Amino acid sequence: MTLAWYGHLKFAEWKWSAKLGLMSVILISWGVAFFEYCFQVPANKIGFSGNGGPFNLWQLKVLQEVITLVVFTGFTLLALKTETFRTNHLIGFAFLVLAVYFIFKKQNSLSGVFY
Repeated sequence: MTLAWYGHLKFAEWKWSAKLGLMSVILISWGVAFFEYCFQVPANKIGFSGNGGPFNLWQLKVLQEVITLVVFTGFTLLALKTETFRTNHLIGFAFLVLAVYFIFKKQNSLSGVFY
């Protein structure tokens, strides 16, 4: 979704797209998003424990968010080149890694005690 949501911000630099209107940009983004969804939806379906996969819904969502932020960071730093990666971003990502840890940590649902 990163390319669909943020890729058009580079359009102004490309001759062929400099004069595109908002509706054209929306349609192009929808086209890109369609192909991204063609990967995301099957991945969720295959990965979901209700369909025989290894992940519950909480785990799928946290994985999706972390993957999205990693891709967004790379895209922003390599393609857009308009933002600086700062210490507060690194600290925030560390907290996301902790979120992944706690979401995947086994817990006894009745007592709330980790084991």
